[in-house]
Amino acid sequence: MSGGTQGSVALLPGWLKYLNRVVIFLQRRGIAFFTFHLLTVPGRKSGKMFTTPVSPFVVEGKQYILSVGPTGWVKNARVSGWGLLARGKDERRVALVEVGPEERRPVVREFPVQVPRGVEFFLRTGAVRPPGDSDAFEAAADGLVCFRVDPG
Repeated sequence: MSGGTQGSVALLPGWLKYLNRVVIFLQRRGIAFFTFHLLTVPGRKSGKMFTTPVSPFVVEGKQYILSVGPTGWVKNARVSGWGLLARGKDERRVALVEVGPEERRPVVREFPVQVPRGVEFFLRTGAVRPPGDSDAFEAAADGLVCFRVDPG
């Protein structure tokens, strides 16, 4: 699998869309596993709802979602500012507030601690350098996208 970046956007692995389909299929049937949640956001042009698996984590009582860069769901969330966050059969409307660079650094340090299974994804895309620890995530913070999840 090749990782790397194209401009500031990390290249997503080809297998990701297939894994996402499996996760979405299982979650919609009430089978929640690992740290996966489903985030559904309206398309910025079509308004059609798009769903992607995410792994939220909590820092100082606030929930966050991290992305490798300006992916489709990130672009849609930036425009809409909201989404539906679901785990199994539980779903809630949330506000998605993008976190600026200064606030983002200490937040992203927590991702490898709370979502260790998610570290490999960031390493494979080239968004974070090995060893993928808290220091590596903080060093990569400027290239990562982070949203705070507020009640919607």
